[in-house]
Amino acid sequence: MTTSTITSVLIWLPIAGALAIWILPLSRYATGSLAVLVSLVEVGFWIEQAARFNFTRTGLQFSERTPWIKDLHVSYHVGEYGFSLWLVGLTVVVMAACIGYGFWVGRDRPRAYFGLMLMLTGATVGVFVAQDLLLFYAFFEAMLIPLYVLIGVWGGANRIGATLKLLIYTMAGSLVMLAAIIVYGLKVGTFDLVDSPPSASRWLFLGFMLAFAIKAPLFPFHGWLPDSYREAPPEVTAILSGVVAKAGTYGMLRIALTKFPEPSSYYRTVILALGAAALVYGSVLAFRAVDFRGVVAYSSMAQSGLITIGLFSGTNLGYNGAVLQMIAHGLISASLFLIAGAVERRTTTGEFSRLGGMAKGRPALATLLMTVGVISLAVPGSAAFAGEFLILAGAYTRAWWWAAIGATGIVLAAMYVLRLISGVLHDARGPMVQDEALDLRPGELALVVPLVAALLVLSAWPAGISHHSFAGDRPINAVYEQFR
Repeated sequence: MTTSTITSVLIWLPIAGALAIWILPLSRYATGSLAVLVSLVEVGFWIEQAARFNFTRTGLQFSERTPWIKDLHVSYHVGEYGFSLWLVGLTVVVMAACIGYGFWVGRDRPRAYFGLMLMLTGATVGVFVAQDLLLFYAFFEAMLIPLYVLIGVWGGANRIGATLKLLIYTMAGSLVMLAAIIVYGLKVGTFDLVDSPPSASRWLFLGFMLAFAIKAPLFPFHGWLPDSYREAPPEVTAILSGVVAKAGTYGMLRIALTKFPEPSSYYRTVILALGAAALVYGSVLAFRAVDFRGVVAYSSMAQSGLITIGLFSGTNLGYNGAVLQMIAHGLISASLFLIAGAVERRTTTGEFSRLGGMAKGRPALATLLMTVGVISLAVPGSAAFAGEFLILAGAYTRAWWWAAIGATGIVLAAMYVLRLISGVLHDARGPMVQDEALDLRPGELALVVPLVAALLVLSAWPAGISHHSFAGDRPINAVYEQFR
């Protein structure tokens, strides 16, 4: 296998696995086993790619380009930069854990379920590696189709309403982005992200930013978030928060900032204000949330706001911190939602008023929740601390008040994370917590422990991402050529 084809393998292997699951008359156990195997092979290919990646060289790597629609100069063009390599890694690792979770709990209609999960894996990887705008849009939309079905079929009692809200919000943003893509591509003569020149059109910039703000999500474009995060199965919510939301902030980085440098500068204060509002508003809502999922869901919106502040600070520190925080938060939120699923399976609820006292007799649950909670608190020495510190330093370089708002959000984060830990583990035992409720079983530990281990490794060596996301450590607004 050549280095140029490995990126395509990461896209099409899970999609081929999905087709095989849908076509072959496999048993329930064989279906789940095949899906887990494909997801683990996917992780193996990414590890090989990361080992081959040259972090000292600028420009696109593992690139593959084939004409698609010649008259419009549209091509199947994929490849990776340092930051997209890490986001692909986040995707395949989190998806493997979530597919394993679905296998562990025994989702009904397994052929449909696991096929959709694998299809979602391939589409999400495609978003992070596509270097053609129409190809990016195709994967961006393909990513949503399995999500609609996974929530609408396997979700909670109010899943139809949650799916409808997700559909309305995302379709509105996607249609506006499609119009912006068409106008931009026809105007510059190509849809290729590497070859196309930057644009000064503020309207096109806003068209892209609307779709990315909805996906992230940022306030006030987060209306789909509460119901979707609560009604989706725990593993699907982990994907929504840990991976899918990062497609929004990735779009800001790869398209909005690099292709629209003048509009990005013009609207910088507005975007920073939206990020600050999402950070503070999401943190307040997370502190007031009455259940496990609510805290993690709103904290995800807050973290998207913080990442946006880092991206639009226009500084090296902000860019590096934003990428590091994307990866760290993706692992944190995925771990917390899977732990939330384990708690709900034992108690049938995630409400704090009905939980409490679960630390007694459940050392594995308590240890993992405490470990992830402490990292998400951004204590010194953690991956979250490194990411948030870089973002705040970059924001301070732009203006001190953005750093002050960011610091306020971090203080609020400490409050809601401690409330979450206390509400599940240490408060007085609620009516739904029984003595016979088991600790995390080996199968559940096999899913969550690797995510926590990745967080610990990242905490020990955050420079592995922060110093290897942008070759040459140069601002993307100032040195556009590194994207060539």
